[in-house]
Amino acid sequence: QVQLVESGGGLVQAGGSLRLSCAASGRTFRNYNMGWFRQAPGKEREFVAVLSWNAAMTYYADSAKGRFTISRDNAKNTAYLQMYSLKPEDTAIYYCAANRYITGYAHSAAYDYWGQGTQVTVSL
Repeated sequence: QVQLVESGGGLVQAGGSLRLSCAASGRTFRNYNMGWFRQAPGKEREFVAVLSWNAAMTYYADSAKGRFTISRDNAKNTAYLQMYSLKPEDTAIYYCAANRYITGYAHSAAYDYWGQGTQVTVSL
């Protein structure tokens, strides 16, 4: 079992930055790939980024490439999503998720555990 708790969301002006954190419980955090998804009002949940358990593989959605960076600290059982150059269209609830197999990483159904989400709002 893995429990995930996101933090770091908030209100930021366009062009600003935020770093989201995802704290995981359990000693098996290092065995899990960690992903970030987001869901804007009235829209489906969408993939943002994923980092493999050993940090050897990283994938980003086109909307995140060049602006977001996913990382993890296995010693702290924490994953991060650093976001730069934020845009109003980045406004959403951001969720972290964990799975054991990287296959299908862009699909929410591939993830076994989810956090409760943290709100990110980007104003003009």
